[in-house]
Amino acid sequence: MVNGQFPKDTIEALWAPWRVEYFQAEHRSGVDFLTEAAESDDDAAHLVVARRATAFLVMNKYPYSAGHLMAVPCRKVCKMEEVTGEEIFDLWQLSVRAQKLLEIAVKAQGFNVGWNLGKASGAGVEDHLHIHIVPRWVGDSNFIAVVGGTRIIPEGLMPLYHRLVALDKELNIS
Repeated sequence: MVNGQFPKDTIEALWAPWRVEYFQAEHRSGVDFLTEAAESDDDAAHLVVARRATAFLVMNKYPYSAGHLMAVPCRKVCKMEEVTGEEIFDLWQLSVRAQKLLEIAVKAQGFNVGWNLGKASGAGVEDHLHIHIVPRWVGDSNFIAVVGGTRIIPEGLMPLYHRLVALDKELNIS
């Protein structure tokens, strides 16, 4: 609050130096980040936690909460009716895997799991569908998101990525 007034007349700084991870990433021009991750063999560079034959599990670089993961078909597809049976199976298995990893790694108490299909639904990448797996905790929504229009993500991407990958290997979850 500035001079005891609400709403504020000025913007105050909320320092988040860990966000430099977002800006330093290199991307090929003209290719969406999901296709880039699907085609790459450098999982760490693209935050890919696990792979199946037709799909992969990736961290969201712009998460709603710490540990926000996405299950994505390797093939670029935008309509649910176009997803094959094998892709459906792999996407489901990766969604189950994501929940197990997040229950252990970030002590998630619940999850929002869903699809954003099309621009009207808020899809960031309209032509490469994916399932969001968002961990939740009792009381995790607080005043700052409402009053300040800001989310606080308490952990950087790379430290959590390394924990998830190590846990995935340790548990050998199928």
